[in-house]
Amino acid sequence: MRIGDAAAAAGTTPRALRFYEQRGLLSPPPRTATGQREYGQREVSRVRIIRELLSLGLTVEDVRGCADRLQLLDGDTLPPRGGPGCSMASGVVRRRLAALDAEITRLSRVRDQLAARAGVEEEAETA
Repeated sequence: MRIGDAAAAAGTTPRALRFYEQRGLLSPPPRTATGQREYGQREVSRVRIIRELLSLGLTVEDVRGCADRLQLLDGDTLPPRGGPGCSMASGVVRRRLAALDAEITRLSRVRDQLAARAGVEEEAETA
């Protein structure tokens, strides 16, 4: 299938597919005689997994670090916790979780400082 069809099937844009290819997340696909990219279902599944990993907070660099193992995942979604392939990038995941925890701590500190300066009382977390 051509790039527009593949992008639509994966829930993204042709520009994103080119970006993933440039960044090493997606191998360059074969081309037609006229130079157009040709994608198969395997590439569409891979793009869906890439998008899911990115939506979970991993960076493009994080995903690129384990891009050579994405084919170990079966299907086009991440397996449940403990499923096959889940431990393949545990170092990447641990580093990303640590970075997120550090950012949460920093933002909480900034929020508390702003609230103190503005004289705002602590509100329930439902706000």
